[in-house]
Amino acid sequence: MLVIEDDPTTREVLRRYLTRAGLAVAEADNGVAGLTAFTQARPDLVILDLMLPGIDGLDVCERIRRISAVPIMILTALGSESDRVVGLEQGADDYVVKPFSPREVTLRAQRLLERSAPSQQQVAALLDGDLVIDLTARRATVSGRELAMTAREFDLLAFLVGHPNQAFRRSELLAQVWDWDFGDDSTVTVHVRRLREKVEPDPSRPVRLQTVWGVGYRYQPTGAGS
Repeated sequence: MLVIEDDPTTREVLRRYLTRAGLAVAEADNGVAGLTAFTQARPDLVILDLMLPGIDGLDVCERIRRISAVPIMILTALGSESDRVVGLEQGADDYVVKPFSPREVTLRAQRLLERSAPSQQQVAALLDGDLVIDLTARRATVSGRELAMTAREFDLLAFLVGHPNQAFRRSELLAQVWDWDFGDDSTVTVHVRRLREKVEPDPSRPVRLQTVWGVGYRYQPTGAGS
């Protein structure tokens, strides 16, 4: 795991809690050092502060996403919805607003790691026409082309495809996919928008990931095998 945070006290607190939970922690105190540490350590999760000197956290997130689908949790002192949405649009899987509980960060990190780990169970793939979701390998393909997805995007797509024709409220998806009892509904909205860009022929006119007005979202099967 890699913690990229410029405040030494925050880094120390996070390292203490994460290490106590049995997680190995590497650290960096700025964006440049963080990218270097990422390429060297190849961590299985990144905890990333947005307000970094030099290269800011959003840029770091974008650069990591170009080469890896590793789970990314952003830390931000910026509490507005637009700031959180930008982080999610850059590919972050989760966010925590400062000031935060280090115990909560640790629990969320553990859940991200659990969800992104390959399954030990041999589960049949989910199929819908040219869309294939391999739950064991945590890979999804459309017409044989592998989709580049974050851990949360994969989890959300797998959940919806696994529950076809069912409408879910955003709050229900937060609970089922994110394990959040409460949270910002825009988190789901951003992830659905990103998924549409990957699985829909025309994201502006979605066929599979449909909006159910006044409710939330529904996955509509399009082919055999659903």
